[in-house]
Amino acid sequence: MVGAACFPGLPLAQVSLAQDAPVAPARPAPLAAGGSPVGNPLTGKEITPEQQLAVERGFAWLARSQSTDGSFGAGGFTRNAAISALAGIAFMQGGNLPGRGKYGVNVQRSLDFILNSCQESGLIASDQSHGPMYGHGFATLFLGEVYGMTGDEQVKEKLQKAVRLIQQSQNREGGWRYQPVPYDADISVTITQIMALRAARDAGIKVEKEVIDNAIRYVRNCQNADGGFSYMARSGGGGGGSGFARSAAGVASLYYAGIYEGDDVERGLKYLRQFNPAPGKGGAPDVEGHYFYGHYYGVQAMFLAGGEYWAEFYPALRDQLIARQNKTTGSWSGDVSEDYATAMALIILQMPNRYLPVYAGKGPGG
Repeated sequence: MVGAACFPGLPLAQVSLAQDAPVAPARPAPLAAGGSPVGNPLTGKEITPEQQLAVERGFAWLARSQSTDGSFGAGGFTRNAAISALAGIAFMQGGNLPGRGKYGVNVQRSLDFILNSCQESGLIASDQSHGPMYGHGFATLFLGEVYGMTGDEQVKEKLQKAVRLIQQSQNREGGWRYQPVPYDADISVTITQIMALRAARDAGIKVEKEVIDNAIRYVRNCQNADGGFSYMARSGGGGGGSGFARSAAGVASLYYAGIYEGDDVERGLKYLRQFNPAPGKGGAPDVEGHYFYGHYYGVQAMFLAGGEYWAEFYPALRDQLIARQNKTTGSWSGDVSEDYATAMALIILQMPNRYLPVYAGKGPGG
């Protein structure tokens, strides 16, 4: 299952081409559920005054919690690459770029920290956790989005090395796990690498087709008869039961790998639909202990699916997150740390913004 391994060592543990010069992200008018034009009656159900207030209060808290070196963390791990990258992505979801926008200085600090965490091997790691590929995946995703929207050559160099390490670390089944070696694999690490590769490819970085094809094979081998996904592939002797968090990661993996339709996607969406966060709909992924992790991927899967999936899922989750926010501080708590929970909540809440290429996708709902 997706357990403490999500952040080993912690307490719980469309195509965007690079530009020649930094440019501000486009600020498209909000679209309705499923990517419909403005004017659709569902438009008002995405972005509301309450959502905007929650996001701004969350940004203010996250900015205050950033360390002087640009990092974010959890517990004793105050300089965590994964959480620092997610926080940077959250700020970018609000239309900020390095040095540009209300929180542009915070994005720049996050970027500086991630760049300073890049090793000569290509690995992006900043602490001594025993599973650095989680942080590497999120950090590479962040660099991919930054490079795709700024064309920064320094970022490109680090991004290319990070992508090379991901490709070299893919195991024979087609997945990835804790260490940057082609040995074992699980769905929770694999999704981070697939998203990183997608962001890099969209930004113009070469990604080998064979790597993506093998990743698709691995993800499909994790799908169970009920449409959900297991933590490890059946072909590797792992398997296991389905669960919301890992199934959300599985469906998102297929989308980001370029599989937008088919029986595996439809069965996965049907499985996820039973976890609709609307009151009385039966969705209670809290029991797995990975509320933010699960919904981070769940909201992406539903966004890319579009239509009724998005229309029934996002408004309910948005209202649930707003209710969970600490009204005194503006932060969220749970799972790993306040830094982590707040960054994840902000990314989820801002999906309707459609500012970041990787989240916009190219599927039928994007």
